[in-house]
Amino acid sequence: MGASALMGAVLLTASDLVAQRLLAPTQLPVGVLTAAVGGTYLALLLRKDRH
Repeated sequence: MGASALMGAVLLTASDLVAQRLLAPTQLPVGVLTAAVGGTYLALLLRKDRH
């Protein structure tokens, strides 16, 4: 359970840093990047579960 909390914090921190620096003059909302990474990971987990 602690590893999940730590990984969530790392994901949000990394998403925030990338969102601020990806498009330097403008800022990408951190939720967009977090959803993209989380959605991709969820899709991979679901695909792996089917096989």
